[in-house]
Amino acid sequence: MLICQLSDLHIRPAGQRYQGVADSNRMLGDAVRHVQALDVRPDLVVLTGDLVDHGHPDEYAYARELLAALTIPYLVMPGNHDDRDRLRAAFADHAYLPATGPLHYCIDTYPVRLVALDSTVPGQHHGALDAAGLSWLKATLAQDTVKPTIVMLHHPPFVSGIPYMDAYRFLDAAPLAEVVGAFRNIEAVLCGHVHRPMFRRWAGTVVCACPSTTTEIALRLAPDAKPASFMGPPACMLHRWDPAEGLVSHISYIGDFEGPYDFY
Repeated sequence: MLICQLSDLHIRPAGQRYQGVADSNRMLGDAVRHVQALDVRPDLVVLTGDLVDHGHPDEYAYARELLAALTIPYLVMPGNHDDRDRLRAAFADHAYLPATGPLHYCIDTYPVRLVALDSTVPGQHHGALDAAGLSWLKATLAQDTVKPTIVMLHHPPFVSGIPYMDAYRFLDAAPLAEVVGAFRNIEAVLCGHVHRPMFRRWAGTVVCACPSTTTEIALRLAPDAKPASFMGPPACMLHRWDPAEGLVSHISYIGDFEGPYDFY
């Protein structure tokens, strides 16, 4: 099974730019074309939050218009820039989304089970999961302790070392780690939010943070570092699961580069 992960699209109304600078709308179109042109067609695309920038209905309407060019099935989940109920309304035809409450769901129709957590806190930028969400996750994972499973949430549950991002991470990760760590069939935890590829061993599995299809957060590790971003490189993740080899994750950069040359 091949899963493509896109994250942090930050779609704006038609003709507007993300932060007044990045043409995030065009860059999503570039990302869709990139995914469609891969030499192996993904079975599924997962969008791990921040589909739009301000949670406005016109942003969601334009996101739907841009995503209509994607001929591969896709799943959505919210990030801190999304509005939970407006996202739910915009993707009302996505029957896996709960009709009320947080947008937790489980997709169990593929060789790999996908469990999505809504880590958003309305009105805030950090991530969290309440007792009810933890209970839902524990019960969902307990339904099958053998089948390969991927857990997805927007906020990374670890300290990255980038101070201005860590202030808005998943803040109390210990209870989540306790639940995830109790199950041995979790292939990976996928997240977004940080606009950079990051990897960490955590709770008996691996956490993989996906780059953004638009800007890249600057890698500034000094404690007093000022927030900054670069224009790219935009990228997506490709997660290849094989029954004999398990899960391998690749960064796939979006854009035109010299090559290919006949050497490696």
